[in-house]
Amino acid sequence: MGDFNQFGGSDEENAEIKTLKEAVEADSDNFENWEKLVRACEALEGGLNRNSSPQALATLREAYDRFLLKFPLLFGYWKKYADLEFNISGPESAEMVYERGCASVRNSVDLWTGYCSFKMETTHTPFLVRELFDRGADAVGLDFLAHPFWDKYIEYEERQEAHNRVFAILKKIIAIPMHQYARYFDRFRALAANRPIAELVDDATATRLRAEVQAESMAYGVPKADLEIERDVRAKIDALYYETFTKTQTETTRRWAYEGEIKRPYFHVTELEHKELAKWREYLDFEEAEGDAKRIIFLYERCLTTAGFYDEFWFRYARWMSCQPGNKEEEVRNIYLRAVTLFVPISRPGIRLQFAYFEEMCGRVDVARDVHAAILSSLPDCFEVIVSLANLERRQAGPEAAVEVYKTHLEGSQTDTFTKAAILTEWAFTLWKTQGSADEARALFSKYAQTYYNSRQFWQQWLEFELGLPTKVDEEEEHEKHIKQVFMDMRTKSQLSSPIKMELGYMYLDYLQRRGGKDAMKMYMQLDRELLGPPSVSILKGKGVVDELDEATQLKAETKYFKFYEYFGEPDPNAQGAASFS
Repeated sequence: MGDFNQFGGSDEENAEIKTLKEAVEADSDNFENWEKLVRACEALEGGLNRNSSPQALATLREAYDRFLLKFPLLFGYWKKYADLEFNISGPESAEMVYERGCASVRNSVDLWTGYCSFKMETTHTPFLVRELFDRGADAVGLDFLAHPFWDKYIEYEERQEAHNRVFAILKKIIAIPMHQYARYFDRFRALAANRPIAELVDDATATRLRAEVQAESMAYGVPKADLEIERDVRAKIDALYYETFTKTQTETTRRWAYEGEIKRPYFHVTELEHKELAKWREYLDFEEAEGDAKRIIFLYERCLTTAGFYDEFWFRYARWMSCQPGNKEEEVRNIYLRAVTLFVPISRPGIRLQFAYFEEMCGRVDVARDVHAAILSSLPDCFEVIVSLANLERRQAGPEAAVEVYKTHLEGSQTDTFTKAAILTEWAFTLWKTQGSADEARALFSKYAQTYYNSRQFWQQWLEFELGLPTKVDEEEEHEKHIKQVFMDMRTKSQLSSPIKMELGYMYLDYLQRRGGKDAMKMYMQLDRELLGPPSVSILKGKGVVDELDEATQLKAETKYFKFYEYFGEPDPNAQGAASFS
């Protein structure tokens, strides 16, 4: 952020800003530190203005630019930044800030209203002001709380004494469900009484209504004068618009059920309450059921302004967009790009992986690889991403390429031991599932048994591998030997906790019961005593071993049949006879 010894402030200001800069660089997600840094920069030299030193102004601008790059949805700070630029450098600089702000948080009613107000006061070319208002109407005109923007637009046209434009704006507004819909209709109705019929309806509608009035009058055998006909035509037009008002009223009421529960319709770094997140989900369900694509997109954009940190809404938006008619590839790509570059923290890689899958689907495999590499540069030991990358390579280049990914990360110094053990098991399953080499997979497990002997993931996956191998009748005896060896090695060589050993023991007991041979019950009953018996005979409870089993786990042990709970649920440990199942 520049040289802090040359920005023109006092030594004390210099030291404070340097400290705050170091704080935000150390923890860029800390919002309070960013706020303190911006305030400190604003206070340089007693408050910045057009006479401040270039160094101080550069420091302020860089602080704001970095802050708003990190938190682009803070519309209030865009307005504040624009005001500062106006006071320092004039309207052109302020307009550039407003443009950047409206591009960053496109659906902010407050920001667009502020920008248009600024344009009204600093530009004397009506065409340019109206062009900006029209852009704002496209961006925020459908917002349920858009009335400040529409009020400002009407105010401008009234200043220009452009009554026909005021009427045209009101004609558009009365069909939009919004908070203050009724007052706009009242004003529209009052103006409509004095506007030419040609402005109220198109020629075809006017001709049809006039024919209806004449037909009604002829039914009584008395033709009406032109003024009477116009009066009756206007009454019919008013009835048509009243139908529009009634529909708008109904749609407003339906949406109020959701809008009334949204307490924070703007972005903030603090978490949203679960109740409010649930209401956004319901609101999106409602609009999607209504089927108006423009309103659905607008609501998604509003939702993501508020809940942009929650990747579930980005997932949902991309999935919805991908199902719309026509080729929506670029629109979906843009949704993912916004999610991964601005909003969802990299600590939650799910949306980034989904983006990679999307790009792979589109044939942009190199982009998919780059997305994986970008995640791993920040999360080098993220098991989920490593497996995803390996599977990408498997799909595109074959199983050998997937194995190379596993080898690279297994040997990498940045990967922790727990993750390496998980990677090893994925490598083994790749050898088995995609190359059909059970012997190679078993050899890999055996090779690394000493390295990962204290990893639950390693032993559980090895047991699951052996248990999952298909066998013929004449191979079952050999198969049982392999499983027994894995279990015995886990029990005797690892330092896993007693509860973990017991849970893995259930897997072996279940195998002996379901697939064991004629003599399987000898081993079954021996392990039953050693694993589940009282302390005097249990290898997990006796001989000075600390009993680490909690009450729930102990209850499962006493019942012996772990699978029972998958069917009937957890027993109540306080119920009489709860441990009596056998």
